[in-house]
Amino acid sequence: MAHIYMQFDFGKDEEKAQAARHKIETWKQAFRLDKKLLYKFERTGDGTAAATEKPIDAKPSPTTAEKSKGKDKPKAKGKEGTPAQPVAPPTPDEQVKLLLRLAFSNHEKLSEQRWVQRIPTEEPFHSASPLVLKPGDARFSETEQQFDNLA
Repeated sequence: MAHIYMQFDFGKDEEKAQAARHKIETWKQAFRLDKKLLYKFERTGDGTAAATEKPIDAKPSPTTAEKSKGKDKPKAKGKEGTPAQPVAPPTPDEQVKLLLRLAFSNHEKLSEQRWVQRIPTEEPFHSASPLVLKPGDARFSETEQQFDNLA
């Protein structure tokens, strides 16, 4: 299965990068593209790559006094045990790049072609200088290594 990489440079605009992430997550759910659309962010600032990501909705662990108080209350039903989406804290001096990997199988060439044409024309992506890298391109192997090395 051949991969196609798309690189988007959002500059210092963290809001557009998060809008792009949200759009990709929506597509993954709506079109069942879980393993076919993979993305990673590369944040660089001050000449070094920032690889640390922290969850935004992390709650501090309750103390023993809070644990004993909470035993009388009924527990709320919901998805409290699900981990928060890891997102790096936005800083104004970081350059944000999005690497998107399309991994369609050989019999899905038409779907792959449609996504390659559609993604760069959508709202958060078209202003981020899209770059499409296919297996025959010169920078393909470099981009593939970069994608594999990102956390």
